[in-house]
Amino acid sequence: MGTEASAAGVFSAAVRPVTLSVNGADRELRIAPWTTLLDGLREYLGLTGTKKGCDHGQCGACTVLVDGVRINSCLTLAVMHEGATIRTIEGIGAEGALHPLQQAFIDHDAFQCGYCTPGQICSATGLIAEGRARTPEEIRELMSGNLCRCGAYPNIVAAIEHAMRVAETAP
Repeated sequence: MGTEASAAGVFSAAVRPVTLSVNGADRELRIAPWTTLLDGLREYLGLTGTKKGCDHGQCGACTVLVDGVRINSCLTLAVMHEGATIRTIEGIGAEGALHPLQQAFIDHDAFQCGYCTPGQICSATGLIAEGRARTPEEIRELMSGNLCRCGAYPNIVAAIEHAMRVAETAP
């Protein structure tokens, strides 16, 4: 019992408040400093759209945008992002309206099981904002960190191409 009590005491002493700006709202968490951003979003804020896939930064299921840059949230600590603007799949689009990329994923049947879809959409949002992809080959290369077990890659690329065209014509 002494070991359990000691471990609990160490954990509670390590917990600290962290304020994260997530999807346009400041949210205060009380977390251990070793809590990943992924776990902070899912376990502490209830934003379960961001998926835990491999937990090693290899699949991209946990992709979110931090200050507009796409990152694997399983590879970074939540405390490192105090003051940053974090956008998850729940923050893509507007209340009651899909983001053009979300609509393109539907229109192009760019998902099957849907597990990778939130990470794919967050990554594609960042990709479009970066403005570096112009061809299907470049899209595939720049999206290569996001894996789809179902193999919906041709439809994902088509959806991204469609959303890129929509973004180019938007005012």
